[in-house]
Amino acid sequence: MAANKGAAFWMGAQTLPIPMSMFRENREKVVGELRKVRTFDGPALIILQGGDNISHYDTDVDYVFRQESYFMYLFGVTEPGCYGTVDVATGSTALYVPRLPSEYAVWMGPLLSLDDFKQKYEVDAVHYADEIDVKLGELNPSVLLTLSGPNTDSGLQAKPADFKGIEKFVVDSDILFPVIAECRVIKSKAEAEVLRYVAKVSSDAHKQVMKKIRPGWQEYQGEAEFLHHAYSVGGCRHVSYTCICGAGTNSAILHYGHAGSPNDRLIKDGEMCLFDMGANYNGYAADITCSFPVNGKFTEDQKLIYNAVLAARDAVCGAAKEGVSWVDMHLLANRVMLGVMKEGGLFQGEVDEMMSAGLNAIFQPHGLGHLIGLDVHDVGGYLSHCPERPSQPGVNRLRMARTLLAGMYVTIEPGCYFIDPLLNKAFADPNLSKFLVKDQIDRFRNFGGVRIEDDVLITKTGIENFTVVPRTVEEIEAWMAR
Repeated sequence: MAANKGAAFWMGAQTLPIPMSMFRENREKVVGELRKVRTFDGPALIILQGGDNISHYDTDVDYVFRQESYFMYLFGVTEPGCYGTVDVATGSTALYVPRLPSEYAVWMGPLLSLDDFKQKYEVDAVHYADEIDVKLGELNPSVLLTLSGPNTDSGLQAKPADFKGIEKFVVDSDILFPVIAECRVIKSKAEAEVLRYVAKVSSDAHKQVMKKIRPGWQEYQGEAEFLHHAYSVGGCRHVSYTCICGAGTNSAILHYGHAGSPNDRLIKDGEMCLFDMGANYNGYAADITCSFPVNGKFTEDQKLIYNAVLAARDAVCGAAKEGVSWVDMHLLANRVMLGVMKEGGLFQGEVDEMMSAGLNAIFQPHGLGHLIGLDVHDVGGYLSHCPERPSQPGVNRLRMARTLLAGMYVTIEPGCYFIDPLLNKAFADPNLSKFLVKDQIDRFRNFGGVRIEDDVLITKTGIENFTVVPRTVEEIEAWMAR
């Protein structure tokens, strides 16, 4: 694969070049939308502050740097300590980079000149960050548009740009956030190609894990195999979130793999694995989950639960398109899954009544999926113009309640889990227990869980699925037999 003409982020011949023109298009999109919502009296400048190096506590060792997502969206800059501005009227773009001491080159390599930065990122001007108040003063902007707004997944606030001397300028922290967040929701063609690439890398890494894993592995060995392929073949230095590699009962722990349970359990013959892992390429995320038996052969019970989740996934893949409610997709997935499990003898009664009682949330306590892009749980789920979070069990965990639009990129991830606290709650509630066939449910007490997660692009007529892994029981068994 040859690099594109012009500047690009590129990790080598087997990887995807990301042209800097993609970030210029993002800037053009944002300023175009800003012009629609506001007329400014005089020059208005967007100003964003990039991320900084962060030390490990009080040591002189830094965490491996990852750029702040909004800054990456507009500028594509991979270095820390930078600012960027965009003129709303003209689109003219400037970077402000750290002025590093000359001895820095001894330890960290050659220093980029201002002209080097200008060519690397294809911007109109580059200055040192310690000059930002002077340079902005020369432009005499009528207002600086800073970024401030809530991330509805984390509950944290986006960080507004700040620098010495900013108090001399008129600053607005309200206008930019809803516009740029909504711009990130709809992916450009160039962004879709990056997301297609990182989903393919992640899919191939999952396939490598499935092909090599054996009973007697530790869970983290599956994680290590994924990381090796994603980086050595795909050029993905980072993953998009902490890898979840649960086997046996750990597969029912929704966010397993954290510091308290670091994918450290021995995987025993006959157990199901639920591996939720996604590579990250230049900030763009994948989020894929594969569930499979470690020995490569499904038992009848494993087939029942797996096929119930697969039927839910297939139903959503067949129904999702522009104009469809994401809440309706969640309910469709749950309804289909409960129906298959009822046919398998686990439930009794009418599926619609089960749904009304909230039984679906006992077996799938999380939402169907989420927006994905520069963040694995991407922005735009509950902006001010969007439907509010639903209140009923199950859908109250959705990370968005929007009507789907062409260009949205989402995960479809139904799951079924046998989680003791939730099962005990259901058996203690007569409104729920009447649907449960106790001896059948108890048989699955130590089963764990199954999740199937695909990354898909919404189109006007359906979806385009960027995830390419074995999905049916037959496909998984054939692949793992290799």
